[in-house]
Amino acid sequence: MNLEIEILKYISGLHMPLLDKIMIFITSLGNSGLVFIAIGIILMLRKKSRREGINILLALGICFIFGNVIMKPLIARARPFTISEVELLIKAPTDFSFPSGHTYSAFAAAMSSYFYNKKRSIALFIFAIVMGFSRLYLYVHYPTDVFVGALFGIGCAILAKYILDTFTKKTGIAI
Repeated sequence: MNLEIEILKYISGLHMPLLDKIMIFITSLGNSGLVFIAIGIILMLRKKSRREGINILLALGICFIFGNVIMKPLIARARPFTISEVELLIKAPTDFSFPSGHTYSAFAAAMSSYFYNKKRSIALFIFAIVMGFSRLYLYVHYPTDVFVGALFGIGCAILAKYILDTFTKKTGIAI
C-alpha cells in the first residue's frame, strides 16, 4: 500500500490548472456509467452496430452486479483520500474504492467494441486509459483499483460476448 500511496503522490505532483479541469471533465463523463450506457444505446439503435451496443450494455450490467453490488461492499477498501490528507478536486465518492467502477465501465465498453469494430475500439481504449488515469490523478483510487478495474471490465465484456453468442446460437434469434 505504501508504494501505491507513493505513486499517487507522484501523480499529484503533475497537477496544473488546465490538467485539473481536463481530468475533472473526463472523470465526470464516467459518473454512473452514463456515457457508456449512452454509447451502448446509440449503437444498439442502429442495425449495423446492434450487437456491439447490446454487448456493451450487457457487459455494463455484469460490471454493475459483480462490481458495485458484490465486490465493492465485500472487499470494502477505503479510498486513498481517507488515509492521506489531500484536497479533492471533485466531490468525495461515498462508495468503496476497489475496483474502480469508472475504469471497469470504460474498459468493458472498449473491449465490447473491439469484438465488432476495431477502429472505434481504439478510441474507446484510449478513453478508458485516460479515464483510469483520471481516477488516480484525482486521488480517488489506488493504482491496483484501476488495474484490476481494467482487467475486470475486459473480463465482463468477454463474458457478455459469450452470453450473447450462446443466446443467438441456442435460440436462432439474429441480433
